[in-house]
Amino acid sequence: MKAFLIFAAVVAAVSANECYKDVLSACRNGNTLSKQQGLLSTCDSKYGAIDAVEGELQRFTNSLLYKSFDFLILSTHYGNYLKNRPGFEKLFRGLSDGLWEDTINSIKYITSRGGEMSFSNIDTVNDVSNDAATLELYELHSLGKALDIEKKLAEKAFDIHKAASGHKTDHHDPEVAHHLEEKFMSKQRNIIRDLAGYTKDLSQIMDTPDVSLGLYLFDEYLQKVVD
Repeated sequence: MKAFLIFAAVVAAVSANECYKDVLSACRNGNTLSKQQGLLSTCDSKYGAIDAVEGELQRFTNSLLYKSFDFLILSTHYGNYLKNRPGFEKLFRGLSDGLWEDTINSIKYITSRGGEMSFSNIDTVNDVSNDAATLELYELHSLGKALDIEKKLAEKAFDIHKAASGHKTDHHDPEVAHHLEEKFMSKQRNIIRDLAGYTKDLSQIMDTPDVSLGLYLFDEYLQKVVD
C-alpha cells in the first residue's frame, strides 16, 4: 500500500511539472520564448477531465444558442399586430434572453478551463430542425413546446454532469459538475416548474365556455408575473 502511495505521488509530481519541463526545453534551444510557443503546449489552463467533456460542453452551448433563437421567434410571433399577446411575447423573450446569457457564460467557462468554443459542433437533429413556420404555434402548443425545450436542455446538462462526475468513464472533474449545478441546474428547475404550471392552467382555461376571454386574461396574468 505504501509503495502504491509513493508511486502515485511521484506520478502526480511529474505531471505537475509538465509546463516547467516545456519551458526548460524551449529555453535550451537558444531562441526567445516568443519563437517557441509550440513547445509550451502544456502551459495552459487545462486540468482535470476538461478534455473529456469539452465536446459535450460545446454541443450543450450550441443547443443553448439555437434554442435562444427559437424562443426569440416565438416572442416575435406573439408580438405582431395579428396575435397581440404581449404576455406571451414577454415570456418567450425572457426565455430567449436567459438562454442567450447562459450561452455567453458557457463559452466563458469553456475558455476559462483552457478549451475552445466550436460553433460547428452541434446536434443537428435536435437544434437546427426548426424553422419559423414550425414555431408559429397556438398559445397552449407554444407552452408545451417551451416546456419540452427546457426539459431537453436540463437532460443534456445532467448528461455532462454525469460524465464529469466519473459515472460514464474514469474521468472525474467535480469543478465542471459544480459549474453546471450553480449556473444552470437550479435556475432550470424553476423555469421548468413555471412552464409546467402555465401549461396546466391554460389547458384548464381552454375547457371554459369563453376561451377568448380566458386567453386574454391569461395573457394579462403573464404580463404581471413574468420578470
